Formats: sequence, C-alpha cells, structure tokens
Amino acid sequence: MLREARRERLSSAYPSRVIIDCDALAANVRWIKTSIGADVALMAVVKANAYGHGAVAVADIALRNGADMLAVANISEAIELREAGIDAPILILSFLPPAVAPVAAELGLTVTIYDFAQARDYQSALENGWSKISAHIKVDSGMGRLGAPIADADALCNFVRELPNLELDGIYTHFSAADDDRQHTSEQLARFQHVLDRARRRGRRFKHVHAANSAALLTCRDSLFNVARPGLLLYGLNPLGRGRAPDGLRPALSWKTSIAQVKTLPAGSPVGYGNSYRTRGRETIAVLPVGYADGLRRSPRTWREVLVRGARAPLVGRVSMEKVTINVSHIPNVWIGDEVVLLGKQGGDEISADQIAEWIGSINYEVVTSLAPRAPRTLDLS
Repeated sequence: MLREARRERLSSAYPSRVIIDCDALAANVRWIKTSIGADVALMAVVKANAYGHGAVAVADIALRNGADMLAVANISEAIELREAGIDAPILILSFLPPAVAPVAAELGLTVTIYDFAQARDYQSALENGWSKISAHIKVDSGMGRLGAPIADADALCNFVRELPNLELDGIYTHFSAADDDRQHTSEQLARFQHVLDRARRRGRRFKHVHAANSAALLTCRDSLFNVARPGLLLYGLNPLGRGRAPDGLRPALSWKTSIAQVKTLPAGSPVGYGNSYRTRGRETIAVLPVGYADGLRRSPRTWREVLVRGARAPLVGRVSMEKVTINVSHIPNVWIGDEVVLLGKQGGDEISADQIAEWIGSINYEVVTSLAPRAPRTLDLS
C-alpha cells in the first residue's frame, strides 16, 4: 500500500500530464457501435498504447461500452493487456516471431498470417506442444505492405486450413487511402471481395471478415463486413484529415503542463539553444518543463502556440529535451504553477490535434501517438 501511494504521488508530480476523458471515450465507442449496427462486431484498435491514450484503460472502457475484440500491433502490447486481466479476443496485426508463437497460443491470441513460409514456421513452433493458435489471413488488396498477394490468397487460405496447429477463423485487408481516394478504395474492396467469392464458391466461410478502418467507416460503407476495425475514431479524432470528427464524437485526450519560471528579459536577449530567437523588446518569457523527450517535436517544425489563462502564447526559441519557452508578454498575471495546455481546451479556446498536425506538417495520428509514455495518463472520470 505504501509503495502504491508513493507511486501515485510521484505520478502526480510529473511535469506534464496526459488527461483522458473517460466519458468521451465511452461515448465514442457507443457512437461507433450504433453506427455499424448490432450485427457487426467491433474490433477496437488499441495499438501504440491506444494511440497514446493508454492501452489498458482504453481497452477496458471500449469493452465495457460495446467493443467485442481488440487489435494490437505486436505481442508485447497483447501481453500488457493480458497481464492487466483483459481476456477479450486480441488480434496481433503485425509480425509475430515464430519462436514466440507458443506464448501467443498460451495467451489465447490471434495471429495474422500473410505468407506460406510464415505459416509453416508457426506450425513447426507449435506442433511439439500440440497447442493450437487462431489466425486471420491478411490480404494485400492494393496497399503494398504486409499481406498475401491477391493471386496467392486463396492458396494460402487452403494451405493454412491444412495445418493442424493453426485454426483459420478470419480474413481481412487494409485500405491505403480510404480517407481521400474513393476509386482506389473501391478497387481494393473489389479485389478483396473476389477472394471471398472464390472461397464461398468452394464452400468455405470465415468466422470474421473485416476491412473497414476508421476512414472507411465514414467513406465506404460497402466495406463493412461482419467486423469493423476502427482506430482513430475511438479517440474522437477525424481520420479524413480535415475538419472535426463527425457529430457525436469528442476528442478524449488533452496534454497539460505548468509554468516552471517567469522572467522579464530586455530587448536583444537570446532565448534557448543556438540563440535562434532574441527578444524584440522587453518581453516576459515563461519556461515550461516539457520538450522533445516528451513528444513536443523540435524540428523541422514544432508547436506554434499553447494556451495560458485562456490566451494563446507563442513558442520562442528552440525546443530543448525537457524545456521550452513561450512569450507571455501580452498575458497579464502569469505566475509559476499556472496551467498550460499544449493540446486540448482552456477557457473558450482549443488547440486540437488537427491544428498541431498542420503546424508540424504531419497528421493527427502522429500528434497523439508521439506523446511520451513517461507522462502519466490520468483518467478523468467526471
């Protein structure tokens, strides 16, 4: 108990904190479940620490609000969930080293198969212990990453069905441009459907068939088979890369810190490494205890502004490993300890992941997943 209390105190003392709105997450999951309908299973993608939101907490909230299964990138992420007591079906979306296939089988995980040699290696790793592992075939319908080529997909399915230690109960594909290329997405869907049609003509069915990621749920409803596989939508962010997410979804993450120091510098004073910024007049500079080690990108482009007392304050000077400076000359009564919002709302203003993505020349996915795990994830239950 004393150790737990100490850990809690140390967690709350970290210079920045990522706050997760549990109500928003729960509402987002329910919105998606309503959108896809009762006959479609919801596979919540919680890879990359649930897109920076905290995998265990998000998985728990998702499962309690309508998710039927989970998806992660690798076995380490799956083990974290199992050790936290989460026993729902978990699909590993990416590469699993054959040597750890017995561990995956013991934990009741589902693996992704996309290659004949990979399937043989899993069979070899499992056959001595007589354990079986569930598998989904991944089909490369036009993305060019992991996945069985269309020409090989049918044969791979047949091959896996004959392996005694592999249980084939799913098949899926992934869209490369469902956010902005309807034509290519339609072509991918047609190729995937061709694979399914060939299997059906042979009298073969798959328990789980999935293709619709977050973007496809909004742009290509024909891709909704009997499982939906959203990621970004769970977190209330827009996968289409423009504007806000659909009505009914709310961003669940905010990132905050506190002012460490406030000082007034005369004109011409250098601020930060390399003296890349010099005050243009008498300026009030505040120091924040966060930097690129926390996920505040340094270069080639970084955050432009943060929120202090409900007003925007520009970053000045270079971002350091764990410090950054802002100009608060225009904001009265700024003191040490004042809350600073790097991502989220304060007063009547908001700095969104989409706006930050524009500033740094990236996408909202990278903004939230780049927040360092060392910043504690605090659950807002209000």
